[in-house]
Amino acid sequence: MKGTIYKRGATYTYVIDLGKDPITNKRKQKSKGGFKTKKEAQAALAKIQTEYHEGSYINETEITLKDFIKKWLELYEKTGKVKISTIRVRKHETNNMLLYFKDVKLKDITRSMYQDFLLELSKTFAENTLSGIHGTARQVFKKAVELKYLKEDPSEYSVLPKKQKTVEELEQEHEIPKYFEKDELNKFLKAAKADSDPQAYAIFMTLAYTGMRIGELCALKWKDIDLKNKEISIYKTYYNPTNNAVEYKLLTPKTATSKRKIAIDDTLKNVLKKHSKYQSSLILKMQSWYKEDFVFTKVLSNPGYPENIKQLEYKMKQIIKRAGLDKVITPHGLRHTHASLLAEAGVSLEEIQERLGHKDDSITREIYLHITKDMKKEASQKFAQLMKSL
Repeated sequence: MKGTIYKRGATYTYVIDLGKDPITNKRKQKSKGGFKTKKEAQAALAKIQTEYHEGSYINETEITLKDFIKKWLELYEKTGKVKISTIRVRKHETNNMLLYFKDVKLKDITRSMYQDFLLELSKTFAENTLSGIHGTARQVFKKAVELKYLKEDPSEYSVLPKKQKTVEELEQEHEIPKYFEKDELNKFLKAAKADSDPQAYAIFMTLAYTGMRIGELCALKWKDIDLKNKEISIYKTYYNPTNNAVEYKLLTPKTATSKRKIAIDDTLKNVLKKHSKYQSSLILKMQSWYKEDFVFTKVLSNPGYPENIKQLEYKMKQIIKRAGLDKVITPHGLRHTHASLLAEAGVSLEEIQERLGHKDDSITREIYLHITKDMKKEASQKFAQLMKSL
């Protein structure tokens, strides 16, 4: 690491080359003047050179948090291991950091300032949202320390504020997620079968009979469905934040357990077979069709493109209303419905979670415990009745 000393008026100044900046890829230099003698300047320069070679030297720059975050996001994207949906979340979370810190220099953010930032955000955001912003901030500052832009991480010893929950909030925590009972599901599917959209029944039957996520359903291609062996392979998900039909993306699953094969019964197999025939006849009639093999597609506009999640949410709302059901359930609620009916059928929690592709799903566990609790009560009552008859 090269360094030079020169006289500037009556004092001496050192300039040292610190190599390339890992973010900007430009050469970094540090200079300091005001030394009364050349010997003093040489001693200061030698100290920096020693610290640099030992790996203990930190050159805190004048870069703002805003500029560092911009560079951090570029690095984050370039790793190639992060999904576009995750990048979008990180950008949103860093925007909340910038709304508070504005044009503050990275090196000027203290631990006290960062703790005040969390306290301020806790007035507006829920704990989960705040935790997400904090997690992203920790990544930003950790990278700044790693790249030697900072001597220490201002977020390291911070504490997430905990809100005092109201009675209503505590009650809601114990509310079981919404799902259809068996008779309600039957009514809903009958209404879906009578819908003017010929593929509505196949869509909601698939969701209800497999427990797959709505994004997994929209990403399904015919090559993923093995009707002979009665299996559906799940290894991708649909992503389209703008809801523009032609700008969709297919992403890898969120977790390793999301990649799975779902066994289906003859009922769903026959529904999918019928849907396949309907789609084939449709393609023959159409002048243009987006031939990417999607199972559930748009028809009137952008024919052949995968069905849109928002559109399916709206469609389900309409069908629930026509079925006369007094429940507000989204397509994700059919996943909960599937879990509840499997529990009622005596399937173990481990098997249910494996089928749903989520081993740490607290909601699935909550539904399972709720259903099996009633089953255990019933078993106890049956036992007591048996003993009375002796």
